[in-house]
Amino acid sequence: MKTYSQKASEIQREWLVVDAQNQVLGRLATQIATLIRGKHKPTYTPSMDGGDFVIVVNAEKIRVTGDKANQKIYYRHSNFPGGLKRTAYKVMMQTHPERIIYFAVKGMLPRNRLSRHIIKKLKVYAGESHPHASQSPKVYAVKG
Repeated sequence: MKTYSQKASEIQREWLVVDAQNQVLGRLATQIATLIRGKHKPTYTPSMDGGDFVIVVNAEKIRVTGDKANQKIYYRHSNFPGGLKRTAYKVMMQTHPERIIYFAVKGMLPRNRLSRHIIKKLKVYAGESHPHASQSPKVYAVKG
């Protein structure tokens, strides 16, 4: 039996809506990473982007376990000497709650050129509404 390899013309993408309300950050991010990579499909091919578009709503209502709300810090660097910037989880939640889910999912993708293309299929919104109604997205029930 030959190994199946998906072709670009055979890719069928769906739009899915995920509600992040009262979901644990890491557990939700793993499921989203699986969806945007396409690993939930039987036609999964590691070298092809066969995943679905994922719209995450209610990012401001995500929760973290333990004491991460007080201890978690996000780092970025300006590439200048002494340019390390730190942002606490609480500050990030108040200013840009959508970035919390974005960074969690991005950290679960492989570090290669394909992942930079895959992460563009993730759309995160802090509130209940999103501008992708014309794609008629399906509601995805989060496991767990």
